[in-house]
Amino acid sequence: MSDPFALLAAGASVCRVAVAENGGLIGSLALTGLIGSATHCVGMCGPFVLSQAAARLEAVPLARMSEWTRVSGAVLLPYHVGRATTYGALGALGAAAAGAVGDLAALRPLAAVLLGLAALLLVAMAVPRLRGGAAGETWWSRTVSGWARPLFAAPFGLKGWLLGVMLGFIPCGLLYAALAAAAASGDPVAGALGMLAFAAGTVPALLAVGIAGQAAAARWRAPMLRWAPLLLVANAGMLGFMAWQMAA
Repeated sequence: MSDPFALLAAGASVCRVAVAENGGLIGSLALTGLIGSATHCVGMCGPFVLSQAAARLEAVPLARMSEWTRVSGAVLLPYHVGRATTYGALGALGAAAAGAVGDLAALRPLAAVLLGLAALLLVAMAVPRLRGGAAGETWWSRTVSGWARPLFAAPFGLKGWLLGVMLGFIPCGLLYAALAAAAASGDPVAGALGMLAFAAGTVPALLAVGIAGQAAAARWRAPMLRWAPLLLVANAGMLGFMAWQMAA
């Protein structure tokens, strides 16, 4: 029978190697989530967060209502863990698929293309003219939202986690950019860690929405909107430089 501590130690060793070899990429994905969430996720995922926070408050008896109850109810930990589960799994699958395309010699050009694609997607998010206007709701996003709708009534525990898992599949340009970058690693562990870092980066802005509300978060978001495009372009430049290194 395998020693669980030995398995944990082996897993930690694999993660340390993945971070050592892909630390720049993982850090860039965390920054992408942090910057992009303030400009993109607040508007796209804010209603999901507010709906869950409201449902949680409705389940609390008036006699037990307090400021701490309101704030803790807006944290939505199961939902964020569910999103991270989906993002991590997608990152691992994308990196595994990229790594399986060919040998190491073929992986470097593919990684360069994926990193270049991620950089272009970030630039497109930063430059309004390249976005082509607001995209309409797709069949896939309507389908996922329909499946998830019953879970909004009681987003607690396992249901809250399942809600996060399902909503993690909603189409999102920022998510596509992050997945392209994570897949460029060609390492499933690094791809998963990169997407977990991206998910962690998106949490602060969504916490602000849940705690302060959409209107208050929008006031906090306004100053960020002035600087976020420059930060996104700088992050795109970092990914572009990594793509150039891969191609060279």
